Amino acid sequence: MSLAVDRAEPVPVDPNRPLLIVDVDEVLAFFLRGFERAVTAAGLELRMDRYALLANIYEPGAAEPVPLERGKALFDKFFETETDRLDPVPGAAAALARLSATAQIVVLTNAPASAREGRARWLIAHGMDYPLIINAGLKGPECARLSGRTRAPSVFVDDLLPNLSSVREHAPDIRLFQSVADPRLRPMAPTDPAVCARHDDWAELEAALAAALAA
Repeated sequence: MSLAVDRAEPVPVDPNRPLLIVDVDEVLAFFLRGFERAVTAAGLELRMDRYALLANIYEPGAAEPVPLERGKALFDKFFETETDRLDPVPGAAAALARLSATAQIVVLTNAPASAREGRARWLIAHGMDYPLIINAGLKGPECARLSGRTRAPSVFVDDLLPNLSSVREHAPDIRLFQSVADPRLRPMAPTDPAVCARHDDWAELEAALAAALAA
């Protein structure tokens, strides 16, 4: 079973093996698709007008989004009940399996504590049974802690530029890659070539990760 741990309880890190730290939502899993199903089941609409999830939830036919508090309640309920029903991103599990032959893999996800078991079940069900850390806030400090325990190269993948920029600030030696799975989000997602490379397809991403881990 996946090793889901608190941030204060470190996952095992081999100091001599390359380290790949990878996000879940919109990297390994289609989060937006799953959340949209939950929004529709609640009698609401998700309109991707902007890169701000809770500001895109509407009553049918309404001109203004629902109050943020209502969207947040739906978001929290989704993580409690639906997080293990997300669709996997094609190619992700197979790519990680191949990369795991030479690198150690840690899954680092921002999710409520209530989603811990569901997220672990989801990883197991989809062939990605790797150590799991539930994080809160920007991911730079946690990535720095993890990479500081290996002498080999460290690599981090996330869809969100703020997390990637945070890692660049706290652990500048970590190689960074951005990946955004949902085609609707790709043109909206902030990106910065000065911070990291971006590969939205796992075939391209795997090749880039393999090269970075072998550097």
